[in-house]
Amino acid sequence: MTKLRFHLLGLAHVATARENSVCPFTQKTLKLAQILKNHGHMVYFYGVAGSQVPCDELIEVLDQEVLEQAYGIRDWSKQIYDYHGDDLAYRTFAKNAIPAIMERKQKNDLLLCPGGCLHQTIAEAVGLLTIESGVGYRGVFAKYRVFDSYAWMHFIYGILGQEDGGWYDAVIPNCFDLTEFPYQAKKEDYLLYFGRIVKRKGVQLAVELAEKTGHQLYIVGQGELDNQREGIQLSNKKHVQYFPAVEPIERAKLLGNAKAVLMPTYYLEPFGMVNVEAQLCGTPVITTDWGAFPETVLHGVTGFRCRTFEEFVWAVRQVETIRPADCRAWAVANYSLERVGAMYEEYFQRINHLFDQGWYQANPARQELDWLKRYYICFRSI
Repeated sequence: MTKLRFHLLGLAHVATARENSVCPFTQKTLKLAQILKNHGHMVYFYGVAGSQVPCDELIEVLDQEVLEQAYGIRDWSKQIYDYHGDDLAYRTFAKNAIPAIMERKQKNDLLLCPGGCLHQTIAEAVGLLTIESGVGYRGVFAKYRVFDSYAWMHFIYGILGQEDGGWYDAVIPNCFDLTEFPYQAKKEDYLLYFGRIVKRKGVQLAVELAEKTGHQLYIVGQGELDNQREGIQLSNKKHVQYFPAVEPIERAKLLGNAKAVLMPTYYLEPFGMVNVEAQLCGTPVITTDWGAFPETVLHGVTGFRCRTFEEFVWAVRQVETIRPADCRAWAVANYSLERVGAMYEEYFQRINHLFDQGWYQANPARQELDWLKRYYICFRSI
């Protein structure tokens, strides 16, 4: 395989580091850098001071002082991120990243933009072939895009009025470091909601469901239990226990010990990383039946997908029929760094052919076309 050169952009609102696990886009960027280095590619990473990313050169283009000017001193374990592409942090990030890339770029380099339109100014200025490397958002701009799920790809195509597919688009799911999510077969008797505390995430439905089935509910994430703007008032619920967003080790413990993780998301979830994290820990998930969940949750095998309250109640009461080992096996087989890394490698090598013969590029060394396979291991039914 050809060894490639990548310019990978971080996000401007937070350092790209493992401990900042509350930001899914940050974690996606971190894992992508690891994949690129695992495959022997050259990686220049441009990010916030304090970033800890596997790369050949880490170029700090934003310091903590600017972050504080842009957002103040915040406790991001409790407060939801509020950033936009024209705020001080993102403007400064672009201003500093552009000359840094221009200084280092060479012919046939690739620019990876994990933040979509947040990185558009940079992409337009540096003149490199640009790929949006993990589209789980609406604000797309690049010609070449990797989507988190087929559901989200088709949703974005609909928004754009795009009725034909894109040869150099791809669907590659999020991936996970298996060591961060150890398997836990024995469960405790609590249900877990893990995510932003907002109505469209279904937090109030999770509260009602736990109450109906007689369970303690742990709510973990950014936000407040009482939020008039969101129309939720949950602090008076005796069966609810709240935790701010937690560090990776505690995150894995909460996920692994839960009886089930509830993700009754109202909107079309582009991916929903928590549901795979839970499955890696051997914990069943109970979700809605749209967005990415039909791709990531095997109904009756690694969890249940529901559309009415009665179905959610039934699912909670039947969750012990789900085998933790099946959850783990499915998630490991399809969402590990190694598995998803092979998908990215296939995609980037295909993109690199654009510098030569493109779509008609011959590949006489090919011996398989496995990157689109899904792996089902020792399941009773699917």
